[in-house]
Amino acid sequence: MEMRVEQLSAQADVSVDTIRYYQSKGLLAPPRREGRIAWYGDEHLERLGRIRSLQQRGFTLATIARLVSGELDAADEALLGQLTGVTPAAGGADPGVVADGAGGEGSTLLTLAELADVTGMPLALLKALEAEGLLIPTRVAGQERYTDEDVDASRAGLRLLEWGIPLTDLLDLARRHNEATEATARQAVELFARHVRDPLRTGSRPDALTHGDPAGAADAVDGLLQAYAELLPAVNTLVGHHFTRTLVRVALDHVEREGSDREREAVRDRIRAEGGAADRRAVDAGSPGR
Repeated sequence: MEMRVEQLSAQADVSVDTIRYYQSKGLLAPPRREGRIAWYGDEHLERLGRIRSLQQRGFTLATIARLVSGELDAADEALLGQLTGVTPAAGGADPGVVADGAGGEGSTLLTLAELADVTGMPLALLKALEAEGLLIPTRVAGQERYTDEDVDASRAGLRLLEWGIPLTDLLDLARRHNEATEATARQAVELFARHVRDPLRTGSRPDALTHGDPAGAADAVDGLLQAYAELLPAVNTLVGHHFTRTLVRVALDHVEREGSDREREAVRDRIRAEGGAADRRAVDAGSPGR
């Protein structure tokens, strides 16, 4: 069925200006023209519905353009949905709750102002932490929101300030940490793309992730989601473990160099009581953390 732009606007429940904007961005195909009259069809109505659905799931217009053009496929869409925390099944869920994958199942979503209220941190401080990359919001339905994990992280930052670490020094550390983390994360994503995503999409990875038919689009979706579900927690554990061990080792080295005899003995006693077997052996050998 063909229709004028005003009729398409009414049926799709979007403004005429929005339709024309989508056309200018390549999201919507041009209409069939008959003289000065532009005729739109069912395919335009379907495309507008898809754009709205993707926007509600938190995708940006730039990403939507790549999806509707075919540059990104169904497997990419599913993985992007997981990364944004809103899956197709959760698309109609309570907008105040984030889906599993972005803060934990049933995690409450907060605005930045609400995060300030919950944590007791000044809103200006949270904005500063966000600007430095230490506080990263989750995009849900096109809006930036914060989860229970952000509440815990913000309170942890507040504890550092309460112990007397100057805000300027903390922000400087956050800035340098963010730069290093960003570079490492990009390398990790490149490894994932090269060794997991690309082989799954091309069918050159004939293992359990492809569920027996590596060429199938549905199997590629399942494989990517399974890889994401298994690899992200594994990376979190690996990176968190390494950073904690490194931090403890550096702290112990500092105490050995700068601390008093009483401080060194107290630290050794704590490690013997709470550390693992390797840590206890290191202390007993007189070289904590090594």
